[in-house]
Amino acid sequence: MSETEPTDAELLEILIAPHPTLRARARSVAPGELDAIRALLPAMYATMYKAPGIGLAAPQIGQSRRFAIVDVADGDERRPITLINPEIVARSESLAVHEEGCLSIPDIYAEITRPEHVTVRYLDEQGAAQTLSADGLLGVCLQHEIDHLDGVLFVDHLSALKRNMLMRKLAKNLKGR
Repeated sequence: MSETEPTDAELLEILIAPHPTLRARARSVAPGELDAIRALLPAMYATMYKAPGIGLAAPQIGQSRRFAIVDVADGDERRPITLINPEIVARSESLAVHEEGCLSIPDIYAEITRPEHVTVRYLDEQGAAQTLSADGLLGVCLQHEIDHLDGVLFVDHLSALKRNMLMRKLAKNLKGR
């Protein structure tokens, strides 16, 4: 193991649906909590990269607070983005369809329709206000992670029939583990 790879002790547990924390709206991060969030970020990023994933929201690791991380860079390149109290402030009227999956719904994927472009306002890990406009994979990832902060899973964007079918498949997959 290289020095940069996390040990299993440093990795966080990722909650699996239907865990109730995944369905609760997360509370805003207060200014006095930034140090605690910064302390959690290395383990959170290590967990996301190891999974492997491109985004991880605090509720997925049992923290019902409004922060998430994303990194959609290719290969070994890293471009991490920490989003504290993110909010979507603009959405395009045009829609796009992308295949989505989720670390909290392992091995389940579906085509999801979302706004093609979003603008997100958030605080970075230093507490500085930031604005990010994105489309493509980053735009999808931002919307997916912000949904987690609102207690929404990607399967909630599907018809009830398709969602129930996928959740039954998840339950069956988990029994086999």
